[in-house]
Amino acid sequence: MNNLITRQIKLLKSWFADQQTLIYLLSFVVGLICALAAAVMKNAIHYTHILFTQGVMKGAGGALSLAYPLFGIFLTILALKYLVRDNISHGISRVLYAISRRKSYIKPHNNWTSILTSSLTIGFGGSVGAEAPIVLTGASIGSNIGRYFKLNYKYVTLLLGCGAAAAISGIFKAPIGGILFTLEVLMLDLTMSSIVPLLISSVTAATVAYFFMGDNVLFSFQVKQGFLLHDLPYYAILGVFCGLVGVYFTKATIGIEKLYQKISNKWVRMILGGLVLGGLIYFYPALYGEGYETVMVLLNASSGSAPGAEIFGQMADGFWAFSILMAGLLLVKVVATASTNRAGGVGGIVAPTLFTGGVAGYYLSSLLNHLFGLTLVESSFTLTAMAGVFSAVLHAPLTAIFLIAEITEGYGLLIPLILTSTIAFITTRAFQKHSIYHEQLA
Repeated sequence: MNNLITRQIKLLKSWFADQQTLIYLLSFVVGLICALAAAVMKNAIHYTHILFTQGVMKGAGGALSLAYPLFGIFLTILALKYLVRDNISHGISRVLYAISRRKSYIKPHNNWTSILTSSLTIGFGGSVGAEAPIVLTGASIGSNIGRYFKLNYKYVTLLLGCGAAAAISGIFKAPIGGILFTLEVLMLDLTMSSIVPLLISSVTAATVAYFFMGDNVLFSFQVKQGFLLHDLPYYAILGVFCGLVGVYFTKATIGIEKLYQKISNKWVRMILGGLVLGGLIYFYPALYGEGYETVMVLLNASSGSAPGAEIFGQMADGFWAFSILMAGLLLVKVVATASTNRAGGVGGIVAPTLFTGGVAGYYLSSLLNHLFGLTLVESSFTLTAMAGVFSAVLHAPLTAIFLIAEITEGYGLLIPLILTSTIAFITTRAFQKHSIYHEQLA
């Protein structure tokens, strides 16, 4: 069997005398497979949530909803223990570790295990994102295809990067964001020989995503109004605020995870983390799942209004009640995310970072409008702050700028995005020298 595979590989290589042409073909295949994987994951999360909350547990509601996330984490732990038998948490940090210490080798089971476990975690309400699991999945697909064709370390690493770029591109329909993510976060060397395969994978994934994913399982928004020149000083203030929020998010995540790690019994850790998460969701329903629905509420809110009833219920009557609850939401999202991951769930911090940024932007702009009678466009500040906090936490300003620009299907906010993301990055670097992924890797 091995001899047959070897002969097939040699035959295929003989068809492509120029190895670079083979890499182009494989990067297309990687992009195609990763896009399908992203579509499967997003739909699996979406329909797991619908099946459970509107099917199996329909009408249960109330205090029983506290158990939803805990049950999802329990199923995830069982899958990891008896099916996967490996640690797949902190997916992007594991990709970085594979590049730096394992010659870009990622175990083949990662082609599908992150899809299964993150669907259970997030579908049942875990307050994490699907981006890190799908990046690990994409990187694994690229790595294993490269190793199957017996390519050297350089080309295996390149295909791994193609998989990661395709994963981000496929899940957000953002090809430039996917490429920049690979270059900034995974720190893949940028050369002409590497940029073309990355382009092929990323564009392929984005194109396939348009066919297989509907808007109901994707976060997308179209900018309603561009920026005004006299608002630029406030975007600079927003950048400093996002940088400080990013420092808090990073330090709080690492600190809370260390506290959970002190609990040696994983079942006790699961119950404690699940109860903390369930309790937070009970008081802040916006913490359920990835949180993109809440971000969409903020983006679609009428200018000058406080959508407290839609996010918090009737508790948020009045502007100041809404502001206090928004400040609380900004602070506790990181607790919910860290509790999900440390309790045994599988998920990433990209969606929580974007969620935190959206809340921060809306909170600051609405507060400035109320206190000083300004007319800042809250939706623009919400989007810009998403890029700002992303830049601060991941130390990836270019990815943040173009990811949000592509998600909004336009570049009307490009100047505020650049300004805010750059200032946020500079601010957080004064307190936090390394990104959250490198801290976790260390």
